[in-house]
Amino acid sequence: MDPSIPAQIEEQRAAQVPTRRATVPAMEDRLYRLHPALDQGFVRVIDYMGDDAAIVQAARVSYGKGTKAARDDAGLIRYLMRHRHSTPFEMCEVKFHMKMPIFVARQWIRHRTANVNEYSARYSVLDREFYVPKPGNLAAQSAVNNQGRGATLEGAQAAEVLEILKADAARSFDAYDHLLDAARGNLARELARMTLPLSTYTQWYWKIDLHNLFHFLTLRVDPHAQYEIRVFAEIMLEVVRDWVPAATAAFEDYRLGSFHLSAKMIAVVQAWLNGKAVDQATSGLSKREWAELKAALGQ
Repeated sequence: MDPSIPAQIEEQRAAQVPTRRATVPAMEDRLYRLHPALDQGFVRVIDYMGDDAAIVQAARVSYGKGTKAARDDAGLIRYLMRHRHSTPFEMCEVKFHMKMPIFVARQWIRHRTANVNEYSARYSVLDREFYVPKPGNLAAQSAVNNQGRGATLEGAQAAEVLEILKADAARSFDAYDHLLDAARGNLARELARMTLPLSTYTQWYWKIDLHNLFHFLTLRVDPHAQYEIRVFAEIMLEVVRDWVPAATAAFEDYRLGSFHLSAKMIAVVQAWLNGKAVDQATSGLSKREWAELKAALGQ
């Protein structure tokens, strides 16, 4: 990282601007601050709009901060979340500045509900920064999940993998520097970047409304999400807890901590409550659905 950046961040954080808009003290404290992620990445809040009261205000189409007590406001927010009334949550927005490996960014960009502006390797030269996993995060391919990890690699095997990853990235950046060198390659930046690995770090500004951010977090803080993107999502979840605590509490209850029952699953649960015996063969559920239902109910 450029050594001048911390001083620039502190200068931004020291600035005070009077405003009439809704502010949240905990979010004001987070503005511009770097929250480290992985080995060289980060998350920081650049700007935000709205708070819990803004959600209530939009739902009631009221003036000011609302017309009822905070307890009633929290109850309304829970009702909106429970019944999937998404529009009031769209009234709140947040803008992040984030730095992550390119392979994480390419997975991340699948969430097409945000406004994104990424660092341009056509215009600028990329820094010599690439992600190197910690040994504990190196794992074999899962035998049952085509897009997941299996057992953790250990000992000499893990050391060899790490050495290959680091040597390959270093070699790729050497080639990148060579191609950009005016005395040797002088290749256009937009072409020279082809040699760089997906572990190279990129940066972007990412602005999203709260409803779609909750959807992103539902998928990316899930234990089955890839570790590298989950690290960023967990930091963002902490930010959201500070920003809209009532909305986040409802989200964690009705989304993160919940399990969706299909019509057939409800029929099975009703049968159990009525003392009837139902097994997977007679439930109408697939083996995977049956296992998921049993796991959700602690059976």
